[in-house]
Formats: sequence, structure tokens, C-alpha cells
Amino acid sequence: MNTQEINFAYKVRHALNENLDNLPPSTADRLASARKAALARKKKDAPTRVFVHQGVLAGQAGNFFNDPLSWLRRIGVALPILAGMVLLSGLYQYEQQHRIAATADIDAALLSDELPPSAYLDRGFNAYLAQQDE
Repeated sequence: MNTQEINFAYKVRHALNENLDNLPPSTADRLASARKAALARKKKDAPTRVFVHQGVLAGQAGNFFNDPLSWLRRIGVALPILAGMVLLSGLYQYEQQHRIAATADIDAALLSDELPPSAYLDRGFNAYLAQQDE
């Protein structure tokens, strides 16, 4: 049905409802029998099929906790986060050990040298070391 037919049907229904009390009994009987005949010819309602998509995004947690395999999903979410934390922690520890070892090497070289530590603070000594390296 297009829009004009629907509007016409609404106008007819409205007009019939307004004058329902003024209709003669024979007309009301004919309308009642026509309604019964129309309902008898009406097609049966077919079941409606609805496709429901399962939420797979992080923000759609509808069946996240009700699903029997939800613990696998929780582990699937937590495992990359945990792996990232372990990786970053290991990288931080490695860099700290590397920095400590480099500082210890400098300290050992400084303490085992024959020069006193105050000689390293002298600007002239730095110039002397720069000339020796060239």
C-alpha cells in the first residue's frame, strides 16, 4: 500500500468510527459480516526471523559472563595484558642491570687507578686525556 491508500483507509475508519452510533442495524450487520469475511481471508502471520549477532567488541559484554566458555575469553583478554607487563618488567630490569654494571665498571676503573679522584675533576687533566687519545 502506498501512502495515499493508507491515508484514505485512516479517513474511512475515522468517518465510520464517528458515525458508528448513527448507523442503521442492517448496515452494522453487513459491516460485521464483511469484517468476518475479511479476517477469514487474511493470511496467517508468518514467524519473523531475526538474526542476532553476538557482540565481539570490547564494549559489548552482554553474554561475556553468562557464556560457559567466558573464562577462556577472560583469559584471552588478560593474557596479552599480562604478557605485556612481564615483557616491560623484564626490559626494565635488564636496563637497570646494564646501567648498574656500567656504573660499577667506571667506579672500579676510578678506584683501581693510581691517580686520586680529585685529578679527574681538574680541567687541565681532561685536556691532557683528550690530547692522549688523538
